[in-house]
Amino acid sequence: MRRSGDLNLPNCLTVGRMCLTPALVILLVGDAWGPALAVFLAAMVTDALDGYLARSRGLVTDFGKLMDPIADKLLIGSAFVCLAAIDRIDPWAVALILTREAAVSGIRLVARRQGMDISANRLGKAKTTIQTVAIVVLIVASDPSAAWVQALVGLTVAITVVSGLAYAVNYLGGRRELVPPASPAG
Repeated sequence: MRRSGDLNLPNCLTVGRMCLTPALVILLVGDAWGPALAVFLAAMVTDALDGYLARSRGLVTDFGKLMDPIADKLLIGSAFVCLAAIDRIDPWAVALILTREAAVSGIRLVARRQGMDISANRLGKAKTTIQTVAIVVLIVASDPSAAWVQALVGLTVAITVVSGLAYAVNYLGGRRELVPPASPAG
């Protein structure tokens, strides 16, 4: 029988995604676009696969619940920072994206300490999808300043911020339920 702390296949995929992040960084700053794209897409496949395997095979662990979002933020955040460093995306957009990621991580941490579980919702999954598309486009676009690329970046930032607000509202709504009602003044 496996304990929840054991490193199973989904958790190995999560760790693998974390290990691919430095390679992605090196390839992006080295202008190795094809290999960078391959590494990024491989890492994103592990993201989809680890969650599917964990849920479908009953392999959800505390390690996976903690490390999967960290691996995602590390990969996506590193990609955006590198793309900003090489002038393929404006730093203000990356700052908003990273601020949202940090805020949601903080909300989840506080919520967990209060006995609440704020799992990814559809808007959060849409955010991850559009961020992935934006990163791919920013890697492969011959002109990252083209209007259509900038529109995609704007949409990515908007969905990222809105999904962060949704997590905050979800947390605040759940927190109100945890707070006992005030006793009537007598």
